[in-house]
Amino acid sequence: MDFDHITFGIADGIARITLNRPDRLNAFAPGMPLEIKAAVEMADRDPKARVIAITGAGRGFCAGADLTAGTAAQPDEERDAGKLLETQYNPMILTMRSCEKPIVALVNGPCAGAGMSLALACDIIIAGESAVFLQAFCNIGLVPDAGSTWYLPRQVGRARAMGMALLGEKITAREAEDWGMVWKTVDDDALEAEGGKVLARLAAGPTRGLGLIRRAMHNAQSQTLAQQLDTERDSQRVAGSTRDFAEGVQAFLEKRPAKFTGR
Repeated sequence: MDFDHITFGIADGIARITLNRPDRLNAFAPGMPLEIKAAVEMADRDPKARVIAITGAGRGFCAGADLTAGTAAQPDEERDAGKLLETQYNPMILTMRSCEKPIVALVNGPCAGAGMSLALACDIIIAGESAVFLQAFCNIGLVPDAGSTWYLPRQVGRARAMGMALLGEKITAREAEDWGMVWKTVDDDALEAEGGKVLARLAAGPTRGLGLIRRAMHNAQSQTLAQQLDTERDSQRVAGSTRDFAEGVQAFLEKRPAKFTGR
């Protein structure tokens, strides 16, 4: 499949999605969320892909929506700022949520607006030292979207989420790590290497089990304890029937590293 705004490829078990509008700090153009959605779906279906990486080309991750390509210039009576959310951004986020494979964001430079929403929808965020996170919506009179109002308070707490959303102030990568939004912050020059280690580890892991873990963690945010215990039971039944579980136990007994195949 040919893409206009991203690049996509699979190698060594890693499906890599790169936002590819570096001249615009990878800001979202119309159609770009659907390209990301399609790439995630392709990676989810392909047995060669065992983990998904999302990053940005050039000196930024994603500056949010490209306002030069949006609806702001339209007359008031014709403007519908929710249309692109309904038809493009929301399907992208929901596809990421339902994906069966781990998704890792490698954040380099600015990560703002819907770009921050994209990162928050990933399972793990690794940030370069120069990365900054910004809920930019209030600065132009809009509401956080693409899942930010759902993910952000759950990851950093209500007080910090409110501060970011209402004040629109930049948060450094180190602050984001301290707040629990980012898994790890590394030197900019080490981002690819550190991210590569994490991706390689996930790509060599028990793929179905990892997918069940991410699903259970997501479900926990909206379920009761009793419901979550049922989810754990059902997930364990599936995981316990995989070849990777049998290999993991055998490797443990033989005191050797497990060789998972993703089945």
